[in-house]
Formats: sequence, C-alpha cells, structure tokens
Amino acid sequence: MKRLVLAGVGALALVSTFSAANAADIARRQAMPTKAPVYAPIYNWTGAYVGINGGGGWGRSDTAAPFASGGFNTSGGLVGGTVGYNWQASQAVFGVEGDIDWSNIRGSTTCGVGLSCETKNSWLATARGRVGYAFDRFLPYVTGGLAVGDIKNSVSGLGSSTTTKAGYAIGGGLEAALAGPWTAKVEYLYADLGRGTSVLGADTKFNASIVRAGLNYRF
Repeated sequence: MKRLVLAGVGALALVSTFSAANAADIARRQAMPTKAPVYAPIYNWTGAYVGINGGGGWGRSDTAAPFASGGFNTSGGLVGGTVGYNWQASQAVFGVEGDIDWSNIRGSTTCGVGLSCETKNSWLATARGRVGYAFDRFLPYVTGGLAVGDIKNSVSGLGSSTTTKAGYAIGGGLEAALAGPWTAKVEYLYADLGRGTSVLGADTKFNASIVRAGLNYRF
C-alpha cells in the first residue's frame, strides 16, 4: 500500500512538472514578437512628366502632276522631347501627351523626264490623348490626336517648296515604371499629314509609321 501511494505521488509530481514546463513554453512562444507582412504599395500613375524619345519611321509619298512619281518609299530617324500628364482612377489611366521631334524621314524617285523628286519631313509634333489600363507598374495604352509637321518637296533643277500641314496620329504602346520617378516606354504611331503644295502647284503626300522608345521623369 505504501509503495502504491509513493508511485501515485511520483506520477502526480511528474505530470505537474510536465504541465508547468509546457505552460512556460506556450507563454514564451506567445511573448515572442512576430513581424507583420510587408506589402509593396500599388504604383500610382497620376502626375506630370517630361521625357525624351527617339526612333525611326517609314512610309509612302507621291508627287502629283506635272511631276507624277507613281509613289515611293520614305524612311529615316527622329528624336525629340515629350511632356504629359496622367490621371488614374482605379486601374484606368487617362492622360494627355505632347511631343516635338526633329525628323529626317525622306525619300526620292525619278519623276518627269530626267528629273528627281524628293519628299522630306524635318519636324513632327503631336498632341494626343492616352487611355490605358494599369497592371501595377505596367501600363498598356492606346493614343490618338493631332499631328503637325512640314512637307518639303524638291524637284531637281526647279527648286523646292515647304508646307506646314496638320493631320492626325493614332497608335498605342506600353509604359513601365522603373526605379524612383523614372518610366520607360515603347510605342507605335501612324502619322498622316495629308498633302502639301509642292513646286509648280503640284502637291505631295506624306505619311509615316513610327516606332520609338522613350524615357520619362515623373513629378
């Protein structure tokens, strides 16, 4: 009987010791601080920006009678500056953007008898609206609006004529947020300036498909 009592007392002491140790371990775990998860804020595209852009263009031109050319290809590079502003509502982004580029899009062909006709665009500016859908730091968009530039037509031996014309530009692109206030974009534009008056009253057509990249600084 004495042994049974001693065994019961020992078992009870062992259980008590285990329970106390377990309770202390639970209390110690509960007391340990836990770090809250870190969430990166969603990128906000609202604000003004300035930037640079550059790329190349290609298109078709022709010169009307009396220097009928039958149409010829034009191509060349362009580089310039950009300014714009975005408004973001949920994931929709609305913006306005303007740019002006030095251009060297040109082409030439034989026209008439023993003559050479050349079309050249030396500057091109656009003022466009933009509508995009933001995927956090990525912004695909469509764009369209006014295009203004010069159309210079030259006929060998007869001189040249330059006309400033207004037309339209439409296209789309993808802009991505880089580190800090910087963003980068690549875009396609189709610009059509219509027809400008050339030498001896003939007119010359100018349009171009433009692919360019840009780097913007947001305020």
